[in-house]
Amino acid sequence: MAVAMKLSDELVEDAKPYAAAEHRSVPKQIEYWARIGKAVIDNPDMPLRLIQDTMLSREEVKAGLAAPYEFG
Repeated sequence: MAVAMKLSDELVEDAKPYAAAEHRSVPKQIEYWARIGKAVIDNPDMPLRLIQDTMLSREEVKAGLAAPYEFG
């Protein structure tokens, strides 16, 4: 469900270079930041990089890009 929100001009401007670098729209970049922030709050003992890698892994599974790990 999409919801219209009023965001500060400063936040939107801050998001623009990150959005361009990550090939996201500005709204999607801000959504990504919100998801990362929520995950950090929900998992305060987990390093940020592990949270980001976990989020990426979940998207890779959804896209059918995951392969079983072979031990040995």
